[in-house]
Amino acid sequence: MKRRSLAPPKQRNYQYGYELALKLASQKLAGVNIEEQCQNAGAELKLSARKKIIILEYLNRSYQITLPEIDVSLLGSQEPVQPREKLLMLHYLIRASGSPITGTKITYKELPDGAGYFPTFYKRAIKPLVDNFGQEAHRLLDTATKLGGHRADYGDLSVTISAFNRVPLTLVLWCGDDELAPEGSILFDSTISGYLSAEDITVLCDTIAWRLVKISSG
Repeated sequence: MKRRSLAPPKQRNYQYGYELALKLASQKLAGVNIEEQCQNAGAELKLSARKKIIILEYLNRSYQITLPEIDVSLLGSQEPVQPREKLLMLHYLIRASGSPITGTKITYKELPDGAGYFPTFYKRAIKPLVDNFGQEAHRLLDTATKLGGHRADYGDLSVTISAFNRVPLTLVLWCGDDELAPEGSILFDSTISGYLSAEDITVLCDTIAWRLVKISSG
């Protein structure tokens, strides 16, 4: 079956906005108990005479955050880290509550402020998954394994990906038939608001969706 191909939306110039947001996040991170927050986030903290180095797992890869200058880099690679992903990592560290994963799933609409932002969330995060994988759901499983994903038990096919150590996401597809179009959803652990805001969750899921599309396109 011929599959529909989607390209990521054109990126506007958000450089100034990200620079300001990163500056504010860096200031907040400098004011927290970093040892406690690393423990809450499931991150590793290494101490030296002049620096603190945080090792953080994000989408199946290890990143290094160096304090006090707040430099974010991908371990073992010269690949640049995108500003919005740097911001996600800092926000996760700042907000991490340490709440243990419950295994209870919720939808975006059940998040604080989630219902009002759901149309935007659907367009940015769920629609790309449905349009690119809905007709061939097995491709989602094959692709998600490259981000450390594994099969779950929802819908016609679902996969769970650990975005961060304390933030599992479950991507769900219903394949549809001659009468019903394919559909999708993204489920979260009930503790997710203790780690990321609704806005950050949208950015995270948008990032994951388009990374999966890119991987599947070869």
